[in-house]
Amino acid sequence: MIETNLILAVVSGITVLLFLILKLRIHAFLALLIGSITVGLIAGLDAKGIIDTIQEGMGSTLGFVATVVGLGAMFGAILEASGGAKTIADFMVSKFGLKKAPAAMVISGFLIAIPVFFDVAFIILVPMIYALQRKTGKSLLLYAIPLLAGLAITHAFIPPTPGPIAVADIIGADLGWVILVGFLAGIPTALIAGLLFGKAIAKKIFVAAPDEVEHAVPEALPPIGQTLWIIAFPIVLILLNTIASTGAFGISSPIVLKTIALVGHPFSALIIANILAWYFFGLRRGFTKAQLFDISTKSLAPAGTIILLTGAGGVFKQVLTNTGAGELLATSLSNAGFPILAFAFISAAIVRIVQGSSTVAMITAAGLVSPLLINASLNPIELACMVIAIASGASIFSHVNDSGFWLVGQYLGITEKQTFKSWTVMTTILAITGMATVSILYIFV
Repeated sequence: MIETNLILAVVSGITVLLFLILKLRIHAFLALLIGSITVGLIAGLDAKGIIDTIQEGMGSTLGFVATVVGLGAMFGAILEASGGAKTIADFMVSKFGLKKAPAAMVISGFLIAIPVFFDVAFIILVPMIYALQRKTGKSLLLYAIPLLAGLAITHAFIPPTPGPIAVADIIGADLGWVILVGFLAGIPTALIAGLLFGKAIAKKIFVAAPDEVEHAVPEALPPIGQTLWIIAFPIVLILLNTIASTGAFGISSPIVLKTIALVGHPFSALIIANILAWYFFGLRRGFTKAQLFDISTKSLAPAGTIILLTGAGGVFKQVLTNTGAGELLATSLSNAGFPILAFAFISAAIVRIVQGSSTVAMITAAGLVSPLLINASLNPIELACMVIAIASGASIFSHVNDSGFWLVGQYLGITEKQTFKSWTVMTTILAITGMATVSILYIFV
């Protein structure tokens, strides 16, 4: 009887969640909270238990995520305003040449999406792919698909972007290992979903560059070397801390280890990155303190939505844990011999296809998977693989209920059918390749 109630609670909670988002168009933050309360009520939690669970899930999740997402948003906004993203793209094209411009685009997207949100980075670089199409006369998709693949992969796989940060926090994965596994999975995924598919689809669909889209970029762009090292700096610090904590460097001095642990924590690393960006991308490039303050303040508006969504996802996870529904699900999967990694991918994919948002799909799937990991005894690399499996599933089959579908179609000037054949297929290849790569890593670690 208890097992039946718990299964009914989980199914009902997910059904309510999707109904509220899809049918009633209620914001995912509110829908996640209502779905969580539904699970708690059906599972038998009393009013106090439900409220305490909401506070516990929200508080334990946001203590980390809110800080990292906020710092990452400010850092990316200053980079964007200074023209640093365009610096990278210009440099890549100049080094690779027109013939290898698609490779330049995929690498540019891969790097730029680390500090800058996907849609913002795409809009910044749209004039670049327009110019390439006009210069070569080849299909716009030859350059757009590699760029979009690079942006989408980093956005989904590599912290400090919000999605993998949220998932890592919910399931308890170390960010340093997530960065490493994300890079390892991202490289073959970018080659297949970006370069190979981009070349193939460009031969089938010719797209000319639409009318120019005006986008103000500073005339004097930051130097490429400065731009790359400031973007890489926080990532290197986080990785340094992760590797040092394993004893790989043979460092025995407690003071040195404590110093690395401090500066290599994501909080400290991103604070340092913001200070560097504030000075080198801001004050040194002629921005006033008031302008920098305004840029930073505006960057926190979209970050706030992501933070609240992540907190609500933490509540969903906590309800599953506190009611015992997560443990029951874990036992059922174990008895059925169903791999947790596959469940992570499929659950994220289902939510993504049904409701559209990759962030909501990641957070919902992380909430479902987290209780299954309590007794799974996974090592740090396996947990990182779990994050990328969820991120892969949450990237699959972008279609009409995803804002990215319309953003891409609008800026590339293509029809809905062409968007399906290009962008939607690319995201599906990305998801499957990412999952296949991370499955291989998972087996051999």
